Amino acid sequence: MKQFMLQEKYPVFTLEIGKNETTFDSVDAIIDELKSRVDAHPVATYIATFDHYAHTSGLENGEIAEGIEAAKNLVFCFGIKLPGPDVMSVRPRSIGVTDMGDKFVVNFLEPPMPVATEAMETWVKALKNQ
Repeated sequence: MKQFMLQEKYPVFTLEIGKNETTFDSVDAIIDELKSRVDAHPVATYIATFDHYAHTSGLENGEIAEGIEAAKNLVFCFGIKLPGPDVMSVRPRSIGVTDMGDKFVVNFLEPPMPVATEAMETWVKALKNQ
């Protein structure tokens, strides 16, 4: 798993998983696995699954990069405190899963809460060799 700054301001964690490095055969299978991790977590709450590929391909001027075959976000929240309105700007969380043909790219924006970062990183790394 590597971390980088997207557009010089967004800290993103990303993991590329060759289709030969996992038993998951689709974006949906990975989303289902990640949802089961969210559901099993004592604090995290599942919100929705967003099909970004379907949304973008359905737009009149939607553009999808070459090689992307499917793309979904699992949306959930770790919020254990609501100390003020500003925290709403960084919630909820999501993990993106993209099918690039020969590999999956799984990524998420670094949360401001270390326990959430640790859980999400563990969930994503566990997708390899399953």
